[in-house]
Amino acid sequence: MSPLHPLICLAALVGLSACSSLPAGRAPTGDVTELMPGARWEVADMEAATPLVGDTVVVPKPAQPRVPASDVRARRETDGSLTLQWREAWYAALRLHLTQPLDLRGALDDATLELDWRSDDMARAGLHVGMACGPDCVRKVNLLRASRAAQGQDWQQLALPLRCFVRDGADFRAIAQPFFLDSSGSGTVQVARVRLVRQGRPSTGCPDYRSESVTPVTLDQVWAMDWWMPRHEKKLQAVREAVAAGRPPQLVFIGDSITHGWEDAGRRIWDERYAPLDALDLGYGGDKTENVLWRLQHGEIDGFQARVVVLMIGTNNTGDRQEDPATTAAGVRRLLDEIRARQPAARVLLLAVFPRDAEPGTRLRRLNDRLNQHLAGFADGERISFLDLQPVLAEPDGRLSTAIFPDLLHLSEDGYRRWADGMAPTLQRLLSAGPLR
Repeated sequence: MSPLHPLICLAALVGLSACSSLPAGRAPTGDVTELMPGARWEVADMEAATPLVGDTVVVPKPAQPRVPASDVRARRETDGSLTLQWREAWYAALRLHLTQPLDLRGALDDATLELDWRSDDMARAGLHVGMACGPDCVRKVNLLRASRAAQGQDWQQLALPLRCFVRDGADFRAIAQPFFLDSSGSGTVQVARVRLVRQGRPSTGCPDYRSESVTPVTLDQVWAMDWWMPRHEKKLQAVREAVAAGRPPQLVFIGDSITHGWEDAGRRIWDERYAPLDALDLGYGGDKTENVLWRLQHGEIDGFQARVVVLMIGTNNTGDRQEDPATTAAGVRRLLDEIRARQPAARVLLLAVFPRDAEPGTRLRRLNDRLNQHLAGFADGERISFLDLQPVLAEPDGRLSTAIFPDLLHLSEDGYRRWADGMAPTLQRLLSAGPLR
């Protein structure tokens, strides 16, 4: 399939190859088309963004780049398509901005976001396609496996239902960024005919946001593909060896990158405090509740009897997906049920997700605060205990210090020591209480 036309348009019928103009800001209706008003392209990495002016642009580097080896650039091809190329990038994006936002409220049920694309270089990358749906509202669909599978093929047509980007209470009356494409790692993608189509025919679906947090899946992210499953296999082997040696894990930590960090910035404290307890670290960078659920259902806490399980998870659900805290809490509740089924004698210490962002009151901080309110309600005084360590991690005014949170999310060694000290009284009480019956 070859791209029919390089225009950016709202097309009323699939396959229409030209666009005519209508008054700005109206959603597609009937059998007409609408040119996206004031469309401009932008290319970005994690530290900067620059408009695509002329035929070629390279995202500029700051004076002290966090990822010096990264290179993100884009160019216009002679057929009007756009090529995005990135190397060793933590983040690379091609974004479409409109100076006159679109009102898409009338198109949410049956419209599709469509584009033509091709790539000969996707082995170390994977695409996300998304839409910025208003202030503090960004939605995207993970197409990592599909984009890798299509590597080296001819032009592909992608048609995503617009409802993939809709959540309860979303307001689509003024969409200024109706399309973006992003990735990480190293890759190249060519894009043409980005369009919104009334009564489109989807070529793929998307996860149901209402049940995503409780549906077990592996972590499909570019930066995790090489290590996530090997880490899982290594943890299974470590448990088997510990059991065979007569030293099964007595204390288990389950979580995401913050828990994973006990093996990095927190290693010294771990060796002092938890290694003597035959502790097991089941933290995986990037995990959401559904990824932890997959791991638990595939044996990570089977074959031994722990005394205490420490669980902290959810900041990637509310951060990466910015999902409703109640939905994230449902994922945590599902994990608590899974832990009980597989470790019926273990007591669970459920931690409030740690604060993030420098200042109190940011959107992500508010989401996590609301999540923690839900989590506190899961404590039952016997099997599940809840502990909020924000008072020992944050400053008295709620701000975060970079001495404790170097990137305002993950902990330094001092941060891990504060975690261990703040948790110590509760953890000791639970370890001393004996197994549940």
